[in-house]
Amino acid sequence: MSAVVPPRLREIPLTLPARSAQPPGFFRRGIFFVLSAPSGAGKSTLRENLRPKSDFIYSVSCTTRPPRPGEEDGVDYHFLTRPEFEAHAERGDFLETAEVHGNRYGTPRELVLRHLEAGIDVLVDIDVQGAAQIRASTDPLIRDALTDVFIMPPSLDELRRRLLKRGSETEAQIERRLRNAATEMERWREYRYTIISGTMEEDLQKFRAIMKAERYRSDRLLPAKG
Repeated sequence: MSAVVPPRLREIPLTLPARSAQPPGFFRRGIFFVLSAPSGAGKSTLRENLRPKSDFIYSVSCTTRPPRPGEEDGVDYHFLTRPEFEAHAERGDFLETAEVHGNRYGTPRELVLRHLEAGIDVLVDIDVQGAAQIRASTDPLIRDALTDVFIMPPSLDELRRRLLKRGSETEAQIERRLRNAATEMERWREYRYTIISGTMEEDLQKFRAIMKAERYRSDRLLPAKG
C-alpha cells in the first residue's frame, strides 16, 4: 500500500480581508480571536454577522467528516481523509484537535501563523477543549496574539428556549446539549472576555467593542516603517 501524501495546507495562499484593520501610522501583528460558546448560545449567528465587515479572516478548520450538501472544500472546511488528518497531526500541523461523533477536527497551525505575521486578524470558533489547547500553546506568536471570548447564555432556561425555537433536535438531544452546556459554562473564567448573550445586535456590538479595544492596545503597536 502506498504512503499517504497529505494535502499541502502550508501552501494554501493568504486570504486578504477586504478592509484593513491596521491603525494609521502603525503596524501590528494580527490578533487571534478565539470564540467559544455552548450550542445554541448564538456563536454561529454572531460569526456570520461579523463577516460582512470583512476586516478579519475566518480560519477554516479541517475535518474527516464527509461534506454535507452545499458545503465547499476550503470554504466550509478543509475535508481530509482520516489518514491525511492523522499525518498532519503527527507533523504538528494543528493548533488544536478534537474528536466529535467519530470525526476528527483541527485548526491548521501554519495558516493561522502566516496570517498573524502578516498583520491579518484571525477568528476561529471552537469548543472549550480546543480553546484550552490553544491557550496552552508555547508559540510566542500565538500567546501574544490570543484574545479568547466566551459567549455565556443568560441561563439554561433561556438556552433551552433557543434550542427549542431552532427546532432541529429531539428532546433527548436538547437535554444532552443542555448537560454539555452546563459543564462548558463552568469554564467561563478561563477566558479573557465573557459576553452575556442578549439579542444578536447586542452580542455583535459587544464583540466588536472587544475587537476595537484589542486592536488599539499599546503593546500591540509598532511604528510603521517608511
